[in-house]
Amino acid sequence: QVRLVESGGGLVQPGGSLRLSCTTSGSIRFFNVLGWYRQGPGKERELAASIDYGNTTDYADSVKGRFTISRDDARNTVYLQMNSLKPEDTAVYFCNARRLQVTWMIYWGQGTQVTVSS
Repeated sequence: QVRLVESGGGLVQPGGSLRLSCTTSGSIRFFNVLGWYRQGPGKERELAASIDYGNTTDYADSVKGRFTISRDDARNTVYLQMNSLKPEDTAVYFCNARRLQVTWMIYWGQGTQVTVSS
């Protein structure tokens, strides 16, 4: 089965940084698009950042300039570097991977909690 495993969440002060990691059970090249979604308390899940097979990236307006998504194919890992964190960044962050065959096949990690608080 396909597994996505996130790590790197935790408690950080406003203005601090965290780096999230998502490791895939198989080759990261299996997926066309990888991304990080997040869901804060009382909020809908939203796409924070994504990266495709050609390393084209997209970011939510709320994280542009602060978050950077990247991938390391040798380690089958996608990262989310989060800088200048704000309390509103508090959320469960989910790794997401998609593969286009006839239709999209979508996979989710278990999520990792990020809490930004003083």
